[in-house]
Amino acid sequence: MVRKIVYKGEKIMRFMRYRPWFFALSLLVIIPGLVSLLRFGFRPAIDFTGGSLLVFRFEHEVTSDQLTSVESAREFTAVQNAGERTWLLRGKPISNEEKEQFVQAVSEEVGQVEVQRFETVGPTLGKELLTKMLTAGLIVTVFILLYVARQFKNFQFGLAAIIAMFHDSLVLLGSFSLLGYFYDVEIDVLFVTAMLTTLSFSVHDTIVVFDRIRELQHKYPKYSLIDTADRAISETLVRSLNNSLTIILMLLALVLMGGESIRWFAVALLIGAVTGTYSSTFTAVPLLVVLGRSKSH
Repeated sequence: MVRKIVYKGEKIMRFMRYRPWFFALSLLVIIPGLVSLLRFGFRPAIDFTGGSLLVFRFEHEVTSDQLTSVESAREFTAVQNAGERTWLLRGKPISNEEKEQFVQAVSEEVGQVEVQRFETVGPTLGKELLTKMLTAGLIVTVFILLYVARQFKNFQFGLAAIIAMFHDSLVLLGSFSLLGYFYDVEIDVLFVTAMLTTLSFSVHDTIVVFDRIRELQHKYPKYSLIDTADRAISETLVRSLNNSLTIILMLLALVLMGGESIRWFAVALLIGAVTGTYSSTFTAVPLLVVLGRSKSH
């Protein structure tokens, strides 16, 4: 049960006394994913590695042996089931003409097939795309750090926001490393989009709490940073939860009922929304308190 303090005649919940537990919970979630990142890494999609991807849907059940028995299927290094009567094939880059010839061969030997997806990315374009994505992430990080520090006229606010943002990044990256190892989930451009969206969502919610802390510091300058942080969380927590819950419910519906092509994109956004909501209050604010107290000493 969270204990309360009296703040100008009001009872305020004491969240900050439990900040070691908040940090411990974050580590409990991050460490397995970090271990997976270091040991297994990711399963990159053709967006980054280059190659061709085909998704087939058949009118009847088909086995992987039937597909690989087609002579031209040997061009594809990976053949995996992607749902009911649906198969995903991945291999070296092929032209549209080669794709049509392969589809014709499969139809003749295995049965009528519908091509649900066809993508080809050259290896050079894949490396260039990865470089641009990493550069974009670095630029966003630096910009947010400088912006928050300038707006709050305190570098500690910017540093706490950036660390919380990295917290959310590690949770999302670690989750998809584990999903890639256990369920063959790949990361593609949509995953990068989800990552950048998560960073934006995390910082947006963090700024709301930080802004309330700044207002209270001006209004009650004699109160400690811990007491001010406790009051700021008490006043913004319900709003933050209500706002996030609408997003989380929408994303949950997409995960459960959305199409196969956007399912893991929705999962990435869902993980980002949940961890972003948590970190804004229970990671960023405790970090600000720790940084503020270390400076005061």
